[in-house]
Amino acid sequence: MTSPASHDQSSDPSSPETSQQHRGGVIHTYQQYDPKSFPSPSSPTPDLVSPAFEHMLTYGSTREFTEEELAKAIRLDPGQFAGLGPSLDALLKMLQERKEKILSKYETDTVQKKALRQFTNDAKQAQPPAKFSKSFWQSVKEEQIYALENLWYRAERTDPDFAGRLVSLMETLGEKYQVDHLAAKYDFTGRDAMSVPEAIEILDELRKIDELLKQLEDAKQNAQLAIIDLEDLSEFADPEAIANLNKFQEQIQQYLKDIMEGQGLANQQGKIQLSPKAYKLFQGRLLQTIFSNLQASRSGRHQGPIDGEGVVEMQRTKPYEFGDSVSQMDIPSTLINAMLRQGDTRPLRLQQRDIEIHRSRNNPKCATVVLMDMSGSMRYDGQYINVKRMALALNGLITSEYPGDFLRFVELHTFAKVVPAGDLITLMPKIPTITNPVVRLRADMSREDVSEMHIPPHFTNIQHGLQLARQFLSVQDTPNRQVILITDGLPTAHFEASMLYLLYPPDPQTEEATKREGMLCKRDGITINIFLLPSWSQTHEDVQFAHRLAENTGGRVFFTAGKDLDRYVVWDYVNHRREIIG
Repeated sequence: MTSPASHDQSSDPSSPETSQQHRGGVIHTYQQYDPKSFPSPSSPTPDLVSPAFEHMLTYGSTREFTEEELAKAIRLDPGQFAGLGPSLDALLKMLQERKEKILSKYETDTVQKKALRQFTNDAKQAQPPAKFSKSFWQSVKEEQIYALENLWYRAERTDPDFAGRLVSLMETLGEKYQVDHLAAKYDFTGRDAMSVPEAIEILDELRKIDELLKQLEDAKQNAQLAIIDLEDLSEFADPEAIANLNKFQEQIQQYLKDIMEGQGLANQQGKIQLSPKAYKLFQGRLLQTIFSNLQASRSGRHQGPIDGEGVVEMQRTKPYEFGDSVSQMDIPSTLINAMLRQGDTRPLRLQQRDIEIHRSRNNPKCATVVLMDMSGSMRYDGQYINVKRMALALNGLITSEYPGDFLRFVELHTFAKVVPAGDLITLMPKIPTITNPVVRLRADMSREDVSEMHIPPHFTNIQHGLQLARQFLSVQDTPNRQVILITDGLPTAHFEASMLYLLYPPDPQTEEATKREGMLCKRDGITINIFLLPSWSQTHEDVQFAHRLAENTGGRVFFTAGKDLDRYVVWDYVNHRREIIG
């Protein structure tokens, strides 16, 4: 099913013959302490941007991402903070000695017998009525709290006295559980007997010690003191040791705050805010990762300034939006806006809303529209995260190295929507609102009483996306136009004039409408490159659809694991740009 020409292309993307070969077919991809208080300038600065962006890629926002969570997501070297390592070692030793002292003092055989005897006595005193007797004694024999709880629900209204005795019995059984757990988890070597209440207190103490030991060991690895429960630790350590840890924590927090400011992160009302600087840093790190294993001669990347065709400034202006270049600022209009807003107050302080940007027209060398599937199926295995990461990487590549190129992003679900670059990271897959195994719906979108709010959002409308992409690309003054379609299978929605059809399982009617739109793209000289992501529900028909669409339109199909998506899309874009330049 794979053409020889396709294998040649994928095996040597830099060969000069590549551009002359037919572009149809399928391409398969294979899958110790520093005396300084703060880290020295030569130490690698912790990457705070990537954890914040990975959180946003997953959840679509930072509303639940606190400064403490950010600190937990990175690794610091405790050796860079003078005295921290020895302080943690001393606390570890103190807790380990306390634990060993407890284990060497007590034995558990006696208290286990006491707990069993107490449970047996309470069971005899429960005196179950005849109608509950059989199930009651079966529950007692099996020592099952769950079964006693079910019995309590049955007896609560008909026999409240018996229900009250059941509550007492369940408490006794719960205590027996804890005593048995204590004996099973810890190796006691002493001779002193314990009462049941003493055993439960010792279990709580040992649990706290174990948790604190784990927290301190983790802190030794990454210097994250915020994970240590200082309230629990204060029960074992002296106040001076606690105060010392608090000082270290303040020192580390100040260090992280300075790094956050340097990397474009801000903490506002307990939430991490991302600045344009943070976006650029993250995109740069994505590209660095993508190209780290690719030779420079094959990547075709160029770090220097780009001269030649590019953005042509126009007289008309518009308000500044995130992602606009300040090099196209209309300075007189911007200053006038600031003076009108501020009045006679001086000095003059610019705000974002004051900035006016010259509109521009592009004379691009390459024009691309990326169609990103955000239908309901993209939730599985976190495929939507890989799609957003790819979009950020591609946007970073083009804005930094090919600023004259045209790039748009379109979100695909039941409808196709243009997505500004600044909103890419907030995209989330649509939640299914219909659970029927067979769906055959249609809606006339020209009617005034029908809106998108009434339509299930989780279907896949590739046809609408291709139509929107064709509208963008057909007016671009360049022969190098392409659509990058990222999806996991067959389309399930399409338009016929104003009539929207939602058909699941996928219907040939939808496929034909999608292929017709693909042929219109081919007519306008637009290449369709399909990146087919793996999915638990993917079938042979999904693969065949992608193959047919690519063959009919002279495009290509890439089969790649989702985690490699950003690398293959960006590499393919760079290779295509080298062909254009050549």
